[in-house]
Amino acid sequence: MIEHPLKTVRTTQLDITYEEHGPATGYPIILLHGFPYSPRAYDAIAPALAATGYRVIVPYLRGYGPTRFINADTLRSGQQSALAQDLLELMDALSIKQASLCGYDWGGRAACIVAALWPERVRCLVTGDGYNLQDIPHSTLPLAPESEHRYWYQYYFHTPRGVAGLTENRRALCELLWKLWSPTWADSAARYPLSAPAFDNPDFVDVVIHSYRHRYMYALGDPTLEWMEQALSKQPGISVPTISLCGADDGVGPAQDVDEDIGHFTGPYERRILPGVGHNIPEEAPDATLKALLDLLQH
Repeated sequence: MIEHPLKTVRTTQLDITYEEHGPATGYPIILLHGFPYSPRAYDAIAPALAATGYRVIVPYLRGYGPTRFINADTLRSGQQSALAQDLLELMDALSIKQASLCGYDWGGRAACIVAALWPERVRCLVTGDGYNLQDIPHSTLPLAPESEHRYWYQYYFHTPRGVAGLTENRRALCELLWKLWSPTWADSAARYPLSAPAFDNPDFVDVVIHSYRHRYMYALGDPTLEWMEQALSKQPGISVPTISLCGADDGVGPAQDVDEDIGHFTGPYERRILPGVGHNIPEEAPDATLKALLDLLQH
């Protein structure tokens, strides 16, 4: 197994652990994983970017791996604004005024929010599955039955039984989600053990449960971030150059023929559907992810 040197930086709430590749003087690219994944999603991407001279930062999100909350009494929030605030504070702590961002799932949400609200901080964006900002005020409206079925795990997490299940069976449950969300990925069983230890973080369950409850207005958020949640409720557009990568075989959010997100992107924008790819886009399709980043960076 490849060893990945770790660094840590302190923000207002966290000691964020991250992996860094490439020269410190290179243009910064931040790669952000989702749930239930880890920086291992970028094992084939970060070194390739570093080899071309970029400074590549791959953090563990709150609740994952060695990243830790500083204070025991801090709300273990998983709300979308907390993820975005962590990304902003990571950039500030590393003196990064502007970066290129790539993320999917939770990480894509953080990247999209920063691109929408602080476009001057983002040179370009590669986002998994398009516009990742949650429309929380309308979150209680029912979806098509097929979509509701795919979201079973979210409703499970709304219950005490779901909390107990995630606590007692976190590795088995997360492995099941990997299988369901990437049903045609041949390397899932081999790759999962590389990410699973990141879920042993003592705050993993609390952060995950809060994330899935807050987005449906079943849990209160961090009051210091309410201003950002209000801004996000307006569903702001993203103006930075963006490529959206969508897995054609995504078991939780399969790519639709019609791009329903296009109206949220007000700048240069392209959507690429990836055949044979599920939800874990950068790990399943590293070449396509790398190409999307380089296509944006070289223009």
